[in-house]
Order: sequence, then C-alpha cells, then structure tokens
Amino acid sequence: MHSLPFGRGKLDFEVPPTMRVDVAEPKPYPPVTDIKRAVLDALKAPLGAKPLRELAKPSSKVCIVITDITRACPDGALVAPMLSELDAAGVSDGNITILVAVGMHRASTPEEKVEKLGRRIVKRYRVIDHDAEDPKALVDLGLSANKVPIIFNKIAHDSDLLIATGIVEPHQYAGFSGGRKTVAVGVAGEKMISYTHGPVMLDHPKTRLANIEGNLFHEAIEEIAQKAGLKFCINVVKNGDQKICAVAAGEPKAVFAELVDAARKVYTVPLPHRYHAVICGVGYPKDANLYQASRGLSHIFFAPSPIVEDRGLLAVAAPCEEGAGRGAGEERFFKAMKSAPDMQAILRDARAHGCKPGEHRAFVMAKVMEKNEVVVVGSRCPDVVKAMHMTPMRTMGELFAYVEKKFGKKARVLIVPRSLQTLPVVRS
Repeated sequence: MHSLPFGRGKLDFEVPPTMRVDVAEPKPYPPVTDIKRAVLDALKAPLGAKPLRELAKPSSKVCIVITDITRACPDGALVAPMLSELDAAGVSDGNITILVAVGMHRASTPEEKVEKLGRRIVKRYRVIDHDAEDPKALVDLGLSANKVPIIFNKIAHDSDLLIATGIVEPHQYAGFSGGRKTVAVGVAGEKMISYTHGPVMLDHPKTRLANIEGNLFHEAIEEIAQKAGLKFCINVVKNGDQKICAVAAGEPKAVFAELVDAARKVYTVPLPHRYHAVICGVGYPKDANLYQASRGLSHIFFAPSPIVEDRGLLAVAAPCEEGAGRGAGEERFFKAMKSAPDMQAILRDARAHGCKPGEHRAFVMAKVMEKNEVVVVGSRCPDVVKAMHMTPMRTMGELFAYVEKKFGKKARVLIVPRSLQTLPVVRS
C-alpha cells in the first residue's frame, strides 16, 4: 500500500504488482525537539548580524515580511519571538507592520492571517497584504545589474528595519527558496515579477532546481533584496515528515548559505534510472489550486538531471478546490493555458512578446507538457483540468490502468509523496 498527501489528509492506493516501482522520499532527518528554544537560540546568536534588540531603536519603523498561506512556513513560531525582541528594544506596536508576501496571488483572508500568526498577533499588530498592482503602494529603485526593474513595496522599502521569514527548500527557478526570496518576489511589483519570471530568466540553462551557481534568477533576487534593504531574516528547513529540522537567523546571505547546506542533506534522493511515469504529491496548502499543484510537476521536470523519460507521464494528486486559483496570477495562468491551441503556441508567444506574472506558469508548464503528458488525479474541477490541456482522472486505479496501457505491465514508476520537498537525482 502506498499513499500521497491529499489536501489535509492522504490518498491511499495500490500499484499493480508487475510494475517496477520506486519511492523517492527524503532520508530520515532528526527534527528540532524544542522549536521555541531553537528559534530563541537563533535570535540570540544570529549569523553575521547583531541581535534584533540591538539592530532596532525605539523610533525604528519595522516591517516584517512573512510568507503567505501557500507556503508551509511556521511564521507564527518565528514572528512571536521577534516581536518580543523588538519590544525589548523599545519599539512600539504602532511602528511595526507585518506584511504578507502574496506576490501576484490573491490577498489572504482574515482567517488565513490568524492561521499563519495566531489571533493575538493579528489583533495587536498591523497585518496587511502586499499589492503588486497598486502603483501608490510601490517604489521604483531603477534597474539591477541584470536589467531587472526593481519595483518594490513602499512600506517595506521605507522601513528602518526590514525583516523576513522563509522556508529553505529546493526551488525550480531560484535554486532554493528562503533567504532573499520572500522579500525579492513576495513584495515585488508586477513589472519586476514579470521580468524575473519571464523567458529571459526561465529559458536560461542555469535556472534549475537546486542550482545557484550562474543562476540569473538567484543573482537577481539576491541583488533586489539587498537594494530593498533586507537586513535580517529567520528561516527554517523541514524534513520529510514536515517537521522543522534546522533554524537560522541573521544576515540573509549567511542564513541562506547555512540552510542550503542543510537542505541539500535533507532533500537529496539518489535514483537508479529514469522512469516512464512519475506520480507526485504536494499536499495542503499547495494542492488547493492547480496553479500551485502544478509546481510539483515542474519541480520534477526541472530536477538537476532528467527523471522522466521523453514522452513519459507526469501525474499529481490534488483536490484543487479553488480550481486553477483565484488570484490575478492564477487567472492569467488559466486563461493562457485554455486559450492556446497547443504548448508550442504558448512558448512562441512568450519568447516573442514576454509574459505577465501568472502567464509565466503557463510558459513553464508548456515546457513540461511539450515533452510529457500531464495527468491530475482526484481534482474537483476536471473540466478546468481538461480545458488546460491536462488529463483529469478520478482515481489512482484509473491512472495505473492508463500507465499500463501506455507503457506496459512492467512500466518503471516513481512515486514522490512530497515532491516539493524532494530533490531527486539520477545517479548516472
């Protein structure tokens, strides 16, 4: 019996006995036994920076940028101790803004803010969402070294002390998330997100999962975060059981370097060969819509070495209660996929004319679907899946019957229960 995360629960299934099946899961890695103590220790001895209570002054305007509901970052556990440090420095509640880094996704609901931070923090402090489309809420800082237009949240930029939370895990564009990314993408303007997520960046051969050397995307967002004034961050790494296994705080580059080393150890899974079919799980909150769930598929496709055979099959199990997604970016993703006659049309148009935030996910998925068939299992919106040139299937049994028909009874199948927290690498 195998299982995949599915919403807040799991999806159990059996694989036909004739198929050659491997399961890619991060190796067991010990979790932090006392999260509160680990966070306090990290804040007490930050990497490459003074403690927050020394960085802040009573008159400081402080902005804490946190991840949105689509990221499984334990923001409440990270933010509460930082607020205590700021309180010890004499910073008043009214001088603190907690900014939710929604990027081009929909605004977070009041309930989601409480889920992220806890009711006490939400009631006591100013907690607002970034708006990438409001010119009055943005500031233009010119161009980066890579010609990226740096357009950024004004509250974050104008603060005396800019802080960010984040989770460090493999990321198909940035190499690894965390460190600089919560700020450099999550509270960026639409024009900046459009450029960093456009063909110039995403077609580059070094823009790949787990790669930061020569990665234009990584270099751009690192420079952007620095120009935006990011002084301090606290990040975590989670193990395969979704338990926190590493915490670091301090200067963003130092924190990122420290936790990338830990993340490589946690997530790398060596594999013996390529596969006819790869079946992914992403789990809540990523599988709430197709925009986020599709990340599991592209994550596998852009692995450091090819995992699925050309003309092979990629599948994700996801309920997708929100359909393609409800934000501006998600709606653009749906429209771009639905209106295109084929994947080549999406690629040609984006390379010729560029693409807006959200449309970039259509560009990425077109690169995936140009070479592989994509199946979505268990979605509550099969019509939406079909409209986007993907194949909806009701059950895992239906999927395996299709795999057998397409590749034979002895098909090579890889199951990746936590695809976004797994770094699969073919040994050869």
